[in-house]
Amino acid sequence: MTLSPDNLIAILAMAAATYGARLTGLWVAAYIPAEGRLRAALDALPAAVLTAVVAPMALATGPAETLAAIVTILAATRLPLLATVATGVLAVVLFRFLLG
Repeated sequence: MTLSPDNLIAILAMAAATYGARLTGLWVAAYIPAEGRLRAALDALPAAVLTAVVAPMALATGPAETLAAIVTILAATRLPLLATVATGVLAVVLFRFLLG
């Protein structure tokens, strides 16, 4: 396997852009107030992004995935993250097996 100079430059540029975006995020986060509405909105952002990514797939793929998403949501109210992920994976496998 060979790596052309163009590919190497592209990989290094993407690595620099990713690292720069992470550093910029940390730098900007230092200026965000530790309380108030902005902090509450930013604290809710990860869940909102995850919901926006997962919800369309859970509702558009089939009944097994929709049921597994419901089970996972219920598990997320009681279990830690790793257990919730494992529950979701097992639920989708089980529902795909049962529903075909």
